[in-house]
Amino acid sequence: MSSDTPGDFLIGLMTGTSVDGIDAVLVRIGSGEFSLQSTLNLPLPADLQQAVLDLCQPGDNEIDRAGAVSRQLSLCYAQACQTLLKQTGLKPEQIRAIGCHGQTVRHRPGKSGFSLQLGCPDTLTVETGICVVSNFRNKDMALGGQGAPLVPPFHKQLFARPGQRRAIANIGGMANVTLLDSNTLLGGFDSGPGNVLMDHWIQQHRQQPFDRNGDWAAGGEPDPTLLAKLLDDPYFRLPPPKSTGRELFHADWLAQHLRGHNDPQQVQATLAELTARSISDALTDFAPQQLLVCGGGAHNRHLLARLQHHLGVPVTSTENEGLHPDWVEAAAFAWLAWARLEEKNGNAPAVTGASREAILGQVTLP
Repeated sequence: MSSDTPGDFLIGLMTGTSVDGIDAVLVRIGSGEFSLQSTLNLPLPADLQQAVLDLCQPGDNEIDRAGAVSRQLSLCYAQACQTLLKQTGLKPEQIRAIGCHGQTVRHRPGKSGFSLQLGCPDTLTVETGICVVSNFRNKDMALGGQGAPLVPPFHKQLFARPGQRRAIANIGGMANVTLLDSNTLLGGFDSGPGNVLMDHWIQQHRQQPFDRNGDWAAGGEPDPTLLAKLLDDPYFRLPPPKSTGRELFHADWLAQHLRGHNDPQQVQATLAELTARSISDALTDFAPQQLLVCGGGAHNRHLLARLQHHLGVPVTSTENEGLHPDWVEAAAFAWLAWARLEEKNGNAPAVTGASREAILGQVTLP
């Protein structure tokens, strides 16, 4: 790898609503360049993962627990960054910045809305010796926006094509969609649950972290009555801009709908159909010619088949467009960190509903 222009290297870090680990990328970014240099997934220690999940729901002693988790997460983030440097042979002074999304434990869009991500940027910058850009969401919310999703402008940079009407579905714990008409970003929003309910259900019933390829769901038949009940949640009828998270779609939300449903595999099939239907329904008015999928959901072959069935258009992974689906979101936060340092706007009011474009992110120096 050439390192003759050291200002171009950035690290992006992402831990999403699945809370299954840290996605870390080292990328090279210039005004007309984006290239992926190295990648890493670092699983979170089981006790830290559980501590994060516990904080996603209101409980006792939250401030003390959150403070400790924030520091612990940053030590894990630093470990991920140091491993990337070892993989590439780069030194900290060759990295322009770390874009650290942090771990969302509360996302409350609305008039007095806020979004809280854990992960102490001071700890991360001290441990790595690298500038950190963090807290990407709250400026947009102060401007009346949802603070989410933030990845659509990056999707536009990478995946927009002249004369093509494309949708991008980022299917992590939650799912969000981006609407691209040629080189215009028309909109984007959270469509609802992605993998979060499917992962919860298979963990509970088969002690597996996720439904590999969607095989368990594919072996069952969705329950139309249960599916209708789930799709009746008011969130699905809200017009965009809108965003959501574990605050709404969680185990208790699911449990209240499941009384009388005793076949676990049928429930899993129904949850896969819920994700497929909520995404495809969200895209009906836009009528894309193609759907590109990134995030962990891109590996769920059953889910992709159901999306193609409902949409009637080709559904493919972003890997076909040059970026592996596992790394798109972490790469987006490296790009947002670059945009912050270049003093370029990072949000898209057409997506979030903010009153204007804005430079996003706070800079913490070593």
